[in-house]
Amino acid sequence: MSELGISERRACRVLGQHRSTQRKVPGTPDDEAALTADIIALATQYGRYGYRRITVMLQRSGWVVGVKRVHRIWRREGLKVPHKQPKRGRLWLNDGSCIRLRPEYANHVWSYDFVEDRTHNGRKYRMLNIIDEFTRECLAIRVSRRLKAVDVIDALTDLFILRGIPAHIRSDNGPEFIAKSLREWIAAVGARTAYIEPGSPWENGYCESFNSKLRDELLNGEIFYSLKEAKVVIEGWRKHYNTQRPHSSLGYRPPAPEALVWPAPTPGSVAPATPTLAPRPVMH
Repeated sequence: MSELGISERRACRVLGQHRSTQRKVPGTPDDEAALTADIIALATQYGRYGYRRITVMLQRSGWVVGVKRVHRIWRREGLKVPHKQPKRGRLWLNDGSCIRLRPEYANHVWSYDFVEDRTHNGRKYRMLNIIDEFTRECLAIRVSRRLKAVDVIDALTDLFILRGIPAHIRSDNGPEFIAKSLREWIAAVGARTAYIEPGSPWENGYCESFNSKLRDELLNGEIFYSLKEAKVVIEGWRKHYNTQRPHSSLGYRPPAPEALVWPAPTPGSVAPATPTLAPRPVMH
């Protein structure tokens, strides 16, 4: 400033800058390199996660860092999540058919749906995804080459014994879900079916959203050489989804985080009673 014959105070006033900007030397935090390496590692491992979800995972691992700093490093390193999904309709219809039944508590509304994929040899396999709409927890993913109504009953039976019977079960109008044997069995155990309108997948929005995450974060990036490999990897992803993956709809918390029970149950303690289920029908 002295070279131009203008004082620093006057020059900063004209430019609208604070005088400290002319004296303070920009510095880099000591942990910048380590934080950047962890951000890149998480972004590499979870390629479909954005910087907000990465921030939550960093905080869980012990970093004291805010979303703004992570965003700055995220942009500096050129990280981004590509947008592949097409636009979807809203969760409700004009007649309010989806709004009539909204989950209000755990075990109020379950929903299930099928997802198909292929192993490396081109053979098709199917996944039956069952979720609790209120907690967003994925209760089960049944993987098999073929899944029929009797397989749906078998998967629901295991969950009913472990978790109790939900008030409603939502699904589309697929032949496995509208089978007479399945409808009669669900009614016999005390639950009610909630079928969406034909051709309206957005009415089963919770399950459709889960299906898209499963395909986007796992199936699109994995090659399965056998059905057994698919079962093991998909089950591992389901546990991660329930216990670790930050969910934006839940305030970036997982739906079912792992917790230790203390004190541990004493030997000989009585297990909770399980509901009585109707016998499984014989499929012909």
